[in-house]
Amino acid sequence: MSWIREGELNLLERISANILKAGPMPKHVAFIMDGNRRFAQKKNMERQEGHMQGFNKLAETLRWCKHLNIREVTVYAFSIENFKRSKDEVDGLMELARQKFEKLLEERENLEKHGVCIRVLGDLNMLPLDLQQLIAKAVLGTKAHNKCFLNVCFAYTSRYEITNAVREMAWGVEQGLIKASDVSEPLLSACLYSNKSPNPDLLIRTSGEVRLSDFLLWQTSHSCLVFQSVLWPEYSFWNLCEAILQYQLNHASIQKARELHREHQALQQLEADRACAAEHLQSHGNGKPASGQRRREALLQYTACREERIQDFLEALKRKRDSFFNDLWSAGVSA
Repeated sequence: MSWIREGELNLLERISANILKAGPMPKHVAFIMDGNRRFAQKKNMERQEGHMQGFNKLAETLRWCKHLNIREVTVYAFSIENFKRSKDEVDGLMELARQKFEKLLEERENLEKHGVCIRVLGDLNMLPLDLQQLIAKAVLGTKAHNKCFLNVCFAYTSRYEITNAVREMAWGVEQGLIKASDVSEPLLSACLYSNKSPNPDLLIRTSGEVRLSDFLLWQTSHSCLVFQSVLWPEYSFWNLCEAILQYQLNHASIQKARELHREHQALQQLEADRACAAEHLQSHGNGKPASGQRRREALLQYTACREERIQDFLEALKRKRDSFFNDLWSAGVSA
């Protein structure tokens, strides 16, 4: 089954899509694709076949999203917690991933035609080396595409992602790239696996479970959360429309909450910069209180230096992450 399904919506679906698109539409939708195992049990089939049906539904859902002008989709493909499942099931999921990433590499022309950029978010070191290399080829082979984006969370949990972001900031301090005082909410966001993406507007979980299961906890603090009882392999265009309608009904309050949060972050950063600039003035002054003009100049200078440090740190972090994928690519080519 292809990652990218061709085909138009039927007449009723097109009419419904056009009605929805008259309102505010989510640009980024995240899915917790839950219910594959229960679907297999319900249909008296092997668990592996349930997971295969789940992948097929993802391909169909991506087609719907394309017609609804949803440019970015993030999916929870494999949690770190899933490693606790039986060896047979984990091995089966790894083999399914190999097959699907191999299929993706065969579809490079189709991905280029649609401008699909594939990103894989998680700790790839937990995966078998051959799968890591396949993923690296898929990521690097599509990184220049920019029409739509598919983020696959694999060997991922949100708490692990946040912990890793903290480690990256600690590395930056140890390397002398940033100061401890530079650490902030926006900087942590920039160190997450998902740093290239805007936060999801809408998060959908299927199967009736009403929890996030350690998925995008940081990124969805101001997102619309929709929990639907349908099992993932049985998901339909109409289920997606229902979720988007819920987003539209809550759009105004979500946007207001996001704006208030941005204002609060900006105020926090200004206060932190003022405190650091004042400390610098005090340690380098002659004991006399600085004038208002001097304080303003010191604040501007400190802010410019902090922003330059952070930019240099983020560029170093990007080089470190890029080298990981490039090394995997090179090892896969030479193997």
